[in-house]
Amino acid sequence: MKKILISLSLFACVLSASAQSKFEQDRNAIKALAGYYKVTFNYAETFAADTAYKFHPRYHSWGYEWATIVEDSPKKIAIQHLLVVGDSTVIKHWREDWVYEQPTILQYDKDNTWKKVTLKPAEVKGRWVQKVYQVDDSPRYEGIGTWVHVDGRHEWQSKTDSPLPRREFTKRSDYNVLNRGNRIYLTTQGWMFEQDNNKVVRSADGDKTIAQEKGYEEFTKVDEAKFAYAKKWWAGQQAYWADARKAWDAIYEKNPSIKLAGKKDGKLLFEQLFDLAERSEKEKWNSDKNKAETIKVINNYVNAS
Repeated sequence: MKKILISLSLFACVLSASAQSKFEQDRNAIKALAGYYKVTFNYAETFAADTAYKFHPRYHSWGYEWATIVEDSPKKIAIQHLLVVGDSTVIKHWREDWVYEQPTILQYDKDNTWKKVTLKPAEVKGRWVQKVYQVDDSPRYEGIGTWVHVDGRHEWQSKTDSPLPRREFTKRSDYNVLNRGNRIYLTTQGWMFEQDNNKVVRSADGDKTIAQEKGYEEFTKVDEAKFAYAKKWWAGQQAYWADARKAWDAIYEKNPSIKLAGKKDGKLLFEQLFDLAERSEKEKWNSDKNKAETIKVINNYVNAS
């Protein structure tokens, strides 16, 4: 009996070490998404059941992007993306938070509305939620999946809904939900964000897919020297946006659903917060004043319940 107990104890230790090794592999893969990149964006509609559907032109663009880790705790890694234009222009871009075994997910419905959904324990165990935010840190989409490390490959994938992509939301009104098939995998030169998307009309009668789309966003490492101005710019902005994230976290924590408004006083939410960030840096506002003003602005655009 004693030998059996010892064997079981050793077996438990081996399992624990194995699980920790997988967890650290996950964390290392996520942290590898940070860096200095040239990003190419390529999208093409590939199929439509309706033969009368007119395919839209392919989309191609590129830019330079710095992805910097702004939070690193054992079960959460937050990466802020900064778009660099020329030598003296930086745009706060999207953010991705990776959270391990999160029991809820903020699911997009339609009409700028997200609803919190509780997941089953089996859907959560060993998995990471990728939480993607817009430039003003408002919600965009969340997807859950398992990082897989096999034969030298490191990849993660999920299926989730989101609003229209930025490249189309001001140009199209023939669909209102993008059902995203997201696949992220590391490459020798950086990483790839591959997508298999359905463009969906969501109504009271259900969902109707009008077209399918293939997308590739390729992040290729480039010389860090190009991002010297971006580093200086972010050094002056990051304290404000840390406070803004806390303001949003409080909203996400206490509300089961969130609906975002469009323009208020002739401005979109990101324009208001970008103005506050600039004023915060120039006028050296204290943190308490920043927080109060930011919370007031965000609440003006958020219809939470």
